[in-house]
Amino acid sequence: MRKLLSVLLVLAMILAIMPAAMADGDLEPITLTVFRGDPGDQPTEDNKIYKLIEEKFGVTFEFEYLAGDLDEKLGLMIAAEGYPDLFDGGNSADLIISNGALINLLDYVTPEKTPRLWAHIEPQKARLIDKDEDGNDVLYIIPNYGLAEGDQIVNSVGGPAFFVQKQVLEWAGYPEVHTLNEYFELIEDFLAENPEDENGTPYIGFDILCEDWRHFCLINPVQHLMGRPNDGEVYICVTDQNYEVTGNDPSVAFKTETFIDKPYAKAYYQKLNEAFHKGLISKDTFVMNYDQYIAQLSSGTVLGMFDQTWDFGSATSALLDAKMYENTYVALGLVYDPEYVNGAEIEEHYVNGSLPNVRRGFGISVNCECPERIVAMWEEMMSEEWQLIFNWGIEGEDYYVENGRLLMTDEQYAKTNDANWKLANKAEGFFQSSPKKQGWILDGPLAGNAWEPGNQDEIVFGLMNDYDK
Repeated sequence: MRKLLSVLLVLAMILAIMPAAMADGDLEPITLTVFRGDPGDQPTEDNKIYKLIEEKFGVTFEFEYLAGDLDEKLGLMIAAEGYPDLFDGGNSADLIISNGALINLLDYVTPEKTPRLWAHIEPQKARLIDKDEDGNDVLYIIPNYGLAEGDQIVNSVGGPAFFVQKQVLEWAGYPEVHTLNEYFELIEDFLAENPEDENGTPYIGFDILCEDWRHFCLINPVQHLMGRPNDGEVYICVTDQNYEVTGNDPSVAFKTETFIDKPYAKAYYQKLNEAFHKGLISKDTFVMNYDQYIAQLSSGTVLGMFDQTWDFGSATSALLDAKMYENTYVALGLVYDPEYVNGAEIEEHYVNGSLPNVRRGFGISVNCECPERIVAMWEEMMSEEWQLIFNWGIEGEDYYVENGRLLMTDEQYAKTNDANWKLANKAEGFFQSSPKKQGWILDGPLAGNAWEPGNQDEIVFGLMNDYDK
């Protein structure tokens, strides 16, 4: 008992003095090993944000990004117990949690020791904190996204949708497209008159990404066509057997079921089969990998797909860099036509508010020798100063402030879509998987600004390219 008390006292002393030491910038230099469960590129050696982190916190990083199959990679790491300090298991995070690879962050994150982090997670504690087999509270990962402040920002679509190229809508006279049949008829009609692009390359009507965990592009459309937001690979029933909305029958309302084997799912895959035999879907769509998919989108020859905006961001950046604005995409919230659901009229519900990305992001592995230092660093990084650095960059260099508004010039914002520039001037490898603020700045002189430049009104509308205007 005395040894345990001694250890706890030492830990408390370390956490107490850590912020002061960080403020002085005199911590012992360390290198943290990092694994990200998704593909990525290494930052440049002179990356300015990582240099700031090194100066402030004495921390450098060794990044490893996923190459190959995620579950296979994690299985090898688990077998060897070869865990990095910061561990993002991607969509298979449950695998590393169930195998005991991560520490319980609640040993370090408390209202007293880490007030910023605690305030960040406190409103969503019920969703984030689990129970272990002994009934103790556990938190292995603070979500990397979805813990937003203030009202939801809807200046852009960041999640799932059916997408179509802007040139297709322009060609058709900007019709309203609400249903699955209307969507595929639009693409089919465009292809009939425009089978090739200006270079003679055939257009692909509809792409389907199926590789590894990104098979959600094939599976998830069903729940959205049924009028549900992104509930994962399940359908939360809010209708009766006739697809009429009900909240009165507890045996039906809010029943959760796997949807992939249901008749309403069959309707979607029959539609895909029909589109395939019409030549709207390429023959390689089910065997192409993610890089090939992004290459196709980046070429401007794919007219439509189902995906999430963040998943093809690099393709969007490539199209913008090439000034192929008409080949970028518009999100459509499609639902089933009444003929597929016994004549019912389904209301779309793609946007489900700001929900925490539970069990997604960095956990700290049991092999890490300095968890308290990482938590203390995260605590400091939740300050306005560091959130602005990660999101906006360096004032006067990457953005400017005018009349209390965070702003960027055309040139400054254009750089944020340049993949090579970001490798030298952003810390995405670290920040994307770390706790972060989203939504609106609520307090202080900058209250009312968006944490993320892409959500700032002046940037969304003022820096819009001429084609989109």
